[in-house]
Amino acid sequence: MSDFEDEIERLKREIAILEGKKNQIPTYSFSKISDSDLYSLVDIEENFEDRVFNSWFNNQIDISSEIEEFLIDLIEVNKNLLYSYSEEDLKIHFLSSLFLKVNFKSIENNLRDFYNEKITYKTDKFILTGEADFLFAKGLKYSTKPYFFIQEFKKGKKNSDPEPQLLAEMISGLEISNVNRFKGAYIIGAIWNFVILEKLGDNKYQYFVSANFDSSKIDDLKSIYKNLMFIKREVLEKLER
Repeated sequence: MSDFEDEIERLKREIAILEGKKNQIPTYSFSKISDSDLYSLVDIEENFEDRVFNSWFNNQIDISSEIEEFLIDLIEVNKNLLYSYSEEDLKIHFLSSLFLKVNFKSIENNLRDFYNEKITYKTDKFILTGEADFLFAKGLKYSTKPYFFIQEFKKGKKNSDPEPQLLAEMISGLEISNVNRFKGAYIIGAIWNFVILEKLGDNKYQYFVSANFDSSKIDDLKSIYKNLMFIKREVLEKLER
């Protein structure tokens, strides 16, 4: 083969590489996605109607005196540091105790809570992927069907915004699980916000964000506990049906 033919082949390979990069589907990480990124990928808007939370928050779950004492003690030993904990400190000292008390794990129903679990949702136009901070899902060794996400155990809204990150996870979970409504929550320090996502059509969604729940206050923490218990019971009842 002549030098000229070699050069032609080299140019063909370079063009093929460039074409491959040009046609590559863009990938967005949950941990880095912004509002503008999300809005460019899907048709999504916030709905401010708060009655959508009524059936969730006005649940009939009772809290025993034992659970109430546990929650009071949880606040007492953490109250001076809740707003200054790092992400890992908040997980270990506060959230892990709360999640263990809710007890999301059900061996007989093939359910449990996952931490830093890899989730990927692919379309022909984009890919959403990353590790979910908290995921309640079907599966014991690996998550197979997501039911509920909690995102961003951060002490402040400084370097990243948990809302678009949670919404990206919830869109992925909704589509993977093939449902039209999905629930989640995000945490900033002591403050919790619960979120509902609804699918309105092809690549079109609306979401609702609850008022703040301050986990350093016992009445709010009791509500948070009950809201998490509601999710657990709702999933178990669906599986029984």
